[in-house]
Amino acid sequence: MTLILTPDNPAPDGALVATIRTADGLTIRTARWRPQGPSVGTALICQGRAEFIEKYFETVGDLLARGLTVVAFDWRGQGLSARELSNRFKGHIDDFAFYERDLDALVAQVLEPFCPRPWFALAHSMGGAILIAQSRAGRSPFERIVTTAPMIDLYRLRLPGLARALAETLDAVGLGGAFIPGGDGRATISRAFDGNLLTSDRQRFQRFANLWTLAPELCLGDPTIGWVNAAFRLMGDFADGEYPRRALTPMLVFAAGDDRIVCSRAVERFAQRLKAGAVISIPGSRHEILMERDAIRSQFWAAFDAFIPGSAAVQPFASSSIA
Repeated sequence: MTLILTPDNPAPDGALVATIRTADGLTIRTARWRPQGPSVGTALICQGRAEFIEKYFETVGDLLARGLTVVAFDWRGQGLSARELSNRFKGHIDDFAFYERDLDALVAQVLEPFCPRPWFALAHSMGGAILIAQSRAGRSPFERIVTTAPMIDLYRLRLPGLARALAETLDAVGLGGAFIPGGDGRATISRAFDGNLLTSDRQRFQRFANLWTLAPELCLGDPTIGWVNAAFRLMGDFADGEYPRRALTPMLVFAAGDDRIVCSRAVERFAQRLKAGAVISIPGSRHEILMERDAIRSQFWAAFDAFIPGSAAVQPFASSSIA
């Protein structure tokens, strides 16, 4: 198992790539880096849907520069990890709780034996939703969590009640493994910069478009009905006003002000109810804050540095918007 490199997307030096096996027998691709000097802790990168380790090479370098050991991995069903279905381009899961098996394997086979504490998590979109659910259940192994545009709710979903009911019905009659209506195995992310919903940075967008072209095995097509139904169930849980109050892991939540994938207002409302957390909204940012223009990324890293590694005693801090 290796990393896939391109001229405009080199990997930071010293990557240790390995596969681990989950309790239910799936193989998960992992990569680990150590900083040049003493390590002040470990950051686990938890990617969003249809992402992969290679997309986060720049972020890995940013974390290494902060003295953190870094671990990245591909969730089951994406990147070069094992698939739930024989069609590798189907993004499928029956229940988001299964993703926690990937995290359990990472803790037991990578973090515990090789990575210095304290452990932190940096999660995006779907990854943020998974870690929030794990924290709410009291199973989080992380001292602090930073999440960008967590998948709390979708942006302006038309007829949300009907969409949820349709996904549940189709899943119940045995169509969970099928693509969503109208979906297929082609990469879901457009290779055209104009009109993309992910980033306003043309160079970074092109870097990832090149990866999709050169390494289609990394990519996913549309989600399956089962994945969508599982996502709706999780987002339905998030709608409970008491849910965030029971997530006790300290969290710094970022909302993207120009997000057209995840509903930023839902993210802000959710995070404002956290007992140990805060939300920062970055105006002008599209969905992928870490892949945005330098002016936006610098705002993210300034707030990150104020929160990580953090102290043993968590001090309350106010929610805000970065202008």
